[in-house]
Amino acid sequence: MSAARQQPAEASRGSNQPPMSQDELTRAYGDMLLIRRFEERTGQLYGMGLIGGFCHLYIGQEAIVVGVQMALRQGDKIVTSYRDHGHMLAAGMDPKGVMAELTGRATGYSRGKGGSMHMFSKKENFYGGHGIVGAQVSIGAGLAFANKYRGTDEVAVAYMGDGASNQGQVFESFNLAALQALPCVFVIENNQYGMGTSAARSSASKSLWRNGEPWGIPGRQVDGMDVVAVREAAAAAVAHCRAGQGPYLLEMKTYRYRGHSMSDPAKYRTREEVDQMRREHDAIEAARHALLGMGVEERVLKETDDAIKRRVAEAAEFAQTSPEPDPAELWTDVLVEV
Repeated sequence: MSAARQQPAEASRGSNQPPMSQDELTRAYGDMLLIRRFEERTGQLYGMGLIGGFCHLYIGQEAIVVGVQMALRQGDKIVTSYRDHGHMLAAGMDPKGVMAELTGRATGYSRGKGGSMHMFSKKENFYGGHGIVGAQVSIGAGLAFANKYRGTDEVAVAYMGDGASNQGQVFESFNLAALQALPCVFVIENNQYGMGTSAARSSASKSLWRNGEPWGIPGRQVDGMDVVAVREAAAAAVAHCRAGQGPYLLEMKTYRYRGHSMSDPAKYRTREEVDQMRREHDAIEAARHALLGMGVEERVLKETDDAIKRRVAEAAEFAQTSPEPDPAELWTDVLVEV
């Protein structure tokens, strides 16, 4: 059975949940569309040679970070893997600064030294962007520990892919989070392929949302192509953590439309499989149709798309006209004196 037909029996679906209000769905639609258009332009700039190094696009998975972010509040912290551009934008980071970092410019969030996989924003409580598979999960547990140590009710969200979910440090993080009852939401973005290998072939666990059970961590599988379902499940998980009940695990069943990275031709799956997912399960199209059903005019949605395209074009122009870092930057951010 192709991955496109593997719809999780356990997944909670937005159609069975209280719907978002029109204002909330409009916001979610705009946020997802911004990520989609930003990533499309990123792919173009990479093809033009203006972005170097590794680059992993988030196209197809937009509903996850947008839905989770809607369940968070000021002070909550997030950390993720190298497929991170969408998380930055959803967290409120400026597209100009993100694109400038992608192109290695001094105006980027890491002053042109981090690139695609290593951006941070203390202001937006975004702690990366990490290139080592699964390493960010331990950092997420540490952020949750800091929240608890300081006596706040803030939560931390640690995102990982299905490929990272079987890394040793992930299970060590589960153990510590459970022992200390840390307010951490672990989110597995199961896009069904760890690099080029199907999750069905690489994981003995066929229900990743149950991977925390040995440590008593409750879990839930969610239709990650449905922003309403994601927001609802994330709200329940965040409330669990905020109430001091310890960590929670969410498995988001999703799908990436592009290869693992820009250098991946994705020959391990068929074009028909990708097209079927786009046609039948695209989160942005689902939100668009829902808004039309609420009475929003097609003209309004077209204006939203046009405004987002202009915003992304401005970010690309800003990045390309920004200066490159001064060579002296090689010696900054190396050591911290305490």
